Amino acid sequence: MTDRIAQLRAELHRHNYNYYVLNQPEISDKEFDTLMDELQRLEAQHPERFDPNSPTQRVGSDLTTDFVQVSHEYPMLSLGNTYNREDVHEWYERVRLGLNGQDFEVCCELKYDGLSISLLYEEGQLVRALTRGDGVRGDDVTANVRAISSVPLVLTPDSGYPARFEIRGEVLMPWQSFDRLNAEREAREEQLFANPRNAASGTLKSKDSRVVAQRHLDAYLYYLLSDNLPTSEHLANLQAARRWGFKVSTAMRLAHSLEDIYAFLDHWDEARNSLPVATDGVVLKVNALAQQALLGYTAKSPRWAIAYKFQAERALTRLDAVTFQVGRTGAVTPVANMEPVLLAGTMVKRASLHNADIIRQLDLHIGDQVYVEKAGEIIPQIVGVETTMRGADLGERVEFVRQCPECGAALVRYEGEAAHYCPNDTACPPQLKGRIEHFISRDAMNIMSLGPEVVDKFFEQGLLHDVTDLYRLKLTAWDGSWWLSRGDFVAPTLFGEADRKTPTMSVSQRATQKILDGIAASRSVPFERVLFALGIRFVGKVAAKNLARHFKSITALRRAPLAELQAVEGVGEVIAGSVQTYFSKPENAALVDTLAQCGVQMAVEETHALGTSLAGQSVVVSGVFSLHSREEYKQMIEQYGGKNVSSLSKNTAFILAGENMGPSKLEKAEKLGIPVLTEAEFLERLN
Repeated sequence: MTDRIAQLRAELHRHNYNYYVLNQPEISDKEFDTLMDELQRLEAQHPERFDPNSPTQRVGSDLTTDFVQVSHEYPMLSLGNTYNREDVHEWYERVRLGLNGQDFEVCCELKYDGLSISLLYEEGQLVRALTRGDGVRGDDVTANVRAISSVPLVLTPDSGYPARFEIRGEVLMPWQSFDRLNAEREAREEQLFANPRNAASGTLKSKDSRVVAQRHLDAYLYYLLSDNLPTSEHLANLQAARRWGFKVSTAMRLAHSLEDIYAFLDHWDEARNSLPVATDGVVLKVNALAQQALLGYTAKSPRWAIAYKFQAERALTRLDAVTFQVGRTGAVTPVANMEPVLLAGTMVKRASLHNADIIRQLDLHIGDQVYVEKAGEIIPQIVGVETTMRGADLGERVEFVRQCPECGAALVRYEGEAAHYCPNDTACPPQLKGRIEHFISRDAMNIMSLGPEVVDKFFEQGLLHDVTDLYRLKLTAWDGSWWLSRGDFVAPTLFGEADRKTPTMSVSQRATQKILDGIAASRSVPFERVLFALGIRFVGKVAAKNLARHFKSITALRRAPLAELQAVEGVGEVIAGSVQTYFSKPENAALVDTLAQCGVQMAVEETHALGTSLAGQSVVVSGVFSLHSREEYKQMIEQYGGKNVSSLSKNTAFILAGENMGPSKLEKAEKLGIPVLTEAEFLERLN
């Protein structure tokens, strides 16, 4: 049976390569899923055969890890940028002079707009993935990169790869994935990602690798490093890497003259709009590795390469109207509605105006001819007005609204902020829905069976008005159908009707019951996350955790004077004032009281001491662990009388060190004479 595991892994790796890299699938999605299901079942029966590079691990894990910084074996330098052909010409001539008149070829490549990544392989298996970081050290994001389907976990057998090598490239979010993600965020009234690069960066730095798997990142590789490279030429090495299983662009071309380079620039300045991923320029590299070595490096970048950036595309169109949208935080955003115009391959009819200051600076009028630009931002922006085209039919000047377009409340602008806000957070519909969506989110009450779309429908039906209504929902059968009710208010469930012909639980009932089970389970969510879920302005996860641990209960927090609030670590004047303002409103106090009556945790659960072996000792936890999570180890330290600290000092008792602990921290520990304990040594100390 274990031979079957190896066979399935090899087969699924091959199908992944065919689908994500070659775009030539050999089997249907259903057949692929059948093989994957079989492998998952066999691996569950044989846990001793666990392999982090198994195809089943691409779904990611919910294990939260902090990123550890690791030194690059070869520095990851940035490239010099240029926006004009004169600079390209000057670079070409510098290369000619640097090579003393030798003939040379230039490899022309597309410059992908993503996040730089370095992948280390040993014996054909992915060992480590690092971000660029500061060029000397990068974040270890191996767990997240394993969830990217186009990154091979195991290379094609017997394809001639070195025993150990590094390959570098770019992690990207394809347009299709980006559009889907932003549509989902817009439905939840969350801030949209400005462009795929920001979305890819935020996704790759997620502490939950399941998020990476769900967002369908991609990766293109463009540089190979090893003591045993297959050839002496850059392009030939990448072509070999493609045979090993890597996704390498097929758009690379060798140029033998400046004219060849210019032709490549001209072609892709237009053709890039048809690519499935974002590109913002072209990279030019001397092809021969010996010539690269001869040219060498400056302090910041290689002399043998340069990046040419495309100019931002701009279009002129008519401004028809300006509307104002209210987000879940109450922020009011102006949106320009324009005559549709073709821009960077897509029809654009809406653009962000950001805030009142931007509107005032542009001196916008309805009917103006406005310049719209995408540049690096995928959300179009108005960047100027063609005032010479204003005529007698020019419309009224655009003014920022004074009242909320949703509820009519007078808007406010907080000191130091550019946005205007609706202060009516207890009755403004977008804010009410936003507070519910924040309350159920993963980092808050984690009611993931109840998504934003369902919240929106429940809200429109009158089932939900605030978060307390969640705990009043119940499912009942009546007249052959399943109904969802809140108190004496009844509405049909969104999941269809029950099957009247069978006495068994119907699909619609199970779907609705799953939501109710998720709500019920949220009653056991710890107080620190409940406090974050309340959505108190400026109180993020860290501040909520510190406040909960300091005051222990919602009762103590509500009564706390301003000075005591500000004494909490990480809580300054702004957060302290916001907490007091929140609890001073009767409607918020009533909401908290109702949640407590519904069984939601409103106090820190008492942790029972398990011993005193760490009494009075300050401990630093660093690295990635396999036996327990970082949070579990921190909890153990407290249960045995110790104190968790984040930085090293002469008072630190010891470091609990996992894999990939930062070298600078280790060096400082050695200098201060602080012991470093492994997981096994730590657990042995706790007996």
